[in-house]
Amino acid sequence: MDLVLRQGKVVTPAGSAVRDIGIAEGRIVEIAESIRGSGAEELDLRDLYVFPGAVDIHVHLNEPGREDWEGLTTGTNALAAGGVTTFFDMPLNSTPSVLDVPAFEAKRALAEQKSRCDFGLWGGLTPSNLEQLPALAGAGAVGFKAFMSSSGVADFPRADTGTLLEGMKIAAELGRVVAVHAENESITAALGRRAVAEGRVSMRDYLESRPVIAEVEAVQRVILLAWETGCPVHFVHISTGRAVQMITDAREQGADLTCETCPHYLLLTDADAERLGAVAKCAPPLRSRGEQAGLWQKVLEGEVDLIASDHSPAPPSMKEGADYFKIWGGISGAQHGFPLVLTESGSDVHRLPMERVAALFAGNPAVRFGLGAHKGALEVGRDADLAIVAHSEGHVIVRDNLCYRHPQTPYLGRRLHAEIVRTLVRGQTVFMNGELIGAPAGRLVRPGE
Repeated sequence: MDLVLRQGKVVTPAGSAVRDIGIAEGRIVEIAESIRGSGAEELDLRDLYVFPGAVDIHVHLNEPGREDWEGLTTGTNALAAGGVTTFFDMPLNSTPSVLDVPAFEAKRALAEQKSRCDFGLWGGLTPSNLEQLPALAGAGAVGFKAFMSSSGVADFPRADTGTLLEGMKIAAELGRVVAVHAENESITAALGRRAVAEGRVSMRDYLESRPVIAEVEAVQRVILLAWETGCPVHFVHISTGRAVQMITDAREQGADLTCETCPHYLLLTDADAERLGAVAKCAPPLRSRGEQAGLWQKVLEGEVDLIASDHSPAPPSMKEGADYFKIWGGISGAQHGFPLVLTESGSDVHRLPMERVAALFAGNPAVRFGLGAHKGALEVGRDADLAIVAHSEGHVIVRDNLCYRHPQTPYLGRRLHAEIVRTLVRGQTVFMNGELIGAPAGRLVRPGE
C-alpha cells in the first residue's frame, strides 16, 4: 500500500469508529480495526477525525477572464484548506460564460493546469443557448444553472418562465439536473427601483428589497415546471425554511427535487449584514433570526439535502461605497464553511451528528450529481478523498490565514473548534497544517463516471 492512516476516528454513515485506512493508487483499498503490514508511508491519526472530502457543488472562481476577482489557483487553495476535495464551478462570472462547448473546454483546460482539487463544471441555461445544452452535456457538464432574477453579469441573462420550461424539457431528456437561483425578478426589481428612487440605499434597504416571498414564489413556480417536464431540479442557496417545506412536500409526492443551503444562512443574520456591511451582502440576502431558526430546523429534520459555500468573491473595490444596490453581492466562504458548520453542529443549540455533517457536505452532493461510485464517502473502492479534522479549544479565523486572492470574509474573528489539519485528494496531500502541498493535479469529474 502507498499510504496507511492509523487509528483515526473514521466518519461513515453508520457513525465514527477508530480504524486504519489503506490507500493504493489513489483509492481506498482497506478499512479495518488494524491493517496488517505497513505502507510506504504511514500517518498516526490518533485523536483526529477522518471525514470524506467535501464536495462543494457551488463556487464561483471566475476564470478565465476575471482572475482579479479570484481565480483557480487561489480559489482551490482555499477549498483545499477548507477540507474540500471536489468542487463544481458555476458558469457565470468567467469570461466567456460557459454557454457552449468551446467555453467549457477553455475552462476545463485551465482547471486541469491550476486546480488543487477535482472539479466539475456547470453549463448555463439562458434564453440564448438552449440549443447548446445537448453538446454541453456531452462535454461533461454536471448540469445547467439558471437565474430567475438578474445574475449581475450582462452575458448571462436570466431565464424567464418560458425559457425555463423549454430548458427543463431538454435537461430531462439529457438526464441532467437544472440548478435554479429562485428569486422573483418582478418583486425584487420593483422594490429595488423604488428604494433607489427614494434615496434608500442602505444595507437594510437592500435586505428589504429581497423579501422571503420573492424566494417562495419562485420556488413554487419551478416546482410546477418540474412536474410538467419531469426534470430533476436542484435549488441553490435556499435561505428560508418555508421554501424547504414546499420542496419537501413536492418531493414526497414524487418530484425529483433537492435543495442546498449555505453556511452564511445558518451562521449569519440580517443584523450581522448591517453590522459587517459589504462583505455580508448576498442574494438571497441574510435573513432574520426567526427565519434562520426555521431553516436550521429543516436541516436538523433532514429536509435540506446538502450545504454548499456559494463562494462568490470580488475585488475590494467592488465591495466599497454607501449604495448597497451597487455593491457586488457575494460572500467569500469556501475556506471555512465546512469547519464552521462542523463547529456549530457540536453546540447545544444545533446538535448534528458528525455523520450527518459528512452527508450534507460530501455524501449527498456526490450521490445527487452522479459521483457516488468514487466520491463522497470513506469506502473501499472509492477515491481516497479525505479531510482530517482536529477538535480543539478553538482558534480564531484571521486575515493572514485566508487563502483567497482578496483576504476578506464575514467570518473574520469567529472561533473554530473544528480545524482542517490535512486534506488528501486521491491519496495525495494537498494541504497540511496551514501549508499547501504539492502541485495542482485536479481532474474533471463527470456525472455517472
